[in-house]
Amino acid sequence: MHESGEMYLETILRLSLNHDIVRSVDVAQAMGFSKPSISRAMKTLRENGFISINPDTGSISLLDKGKEVAEKIYERHLVLTKCLEYLGVPEDIAQDDACRIEHVISDRTFEALKEHIKKHK
Repeated sequence: MHESGEMYLETILRLSLNHDIVRSVDVAQAMGFSKPSISRAMKTLRENGFISINPDTGSISLLDKGKEVAEKIYERHLVLTKCLEYLGVPEDIAQDDACRIEHVISDRTFEALKEHIKKHK
């Protein structure tokens, strides 16, 4: 999965935490992308089994495969943001940096980071 796909899935997850229904227009607004760009991405995610889209309401739901990716990236985002803030990085910069790091950090390094935090909290 490419970084962009992870970003879309994470955005759907984050929106679904606060809204009963998530539609393409909501994803477009949250990400600052055009509706056609989002429509293409949603089609790809749907065709690859990451999401389903209700044809009547346009509501987007994460399928198991998509939810797994979204939750993994979102956890990384939260943990990395907190780590950076703990180091004294301002919240807005920590959020932006975590967003970039969350897609490239290896599973092994991320797990080591979480263990380190647990031990030294």
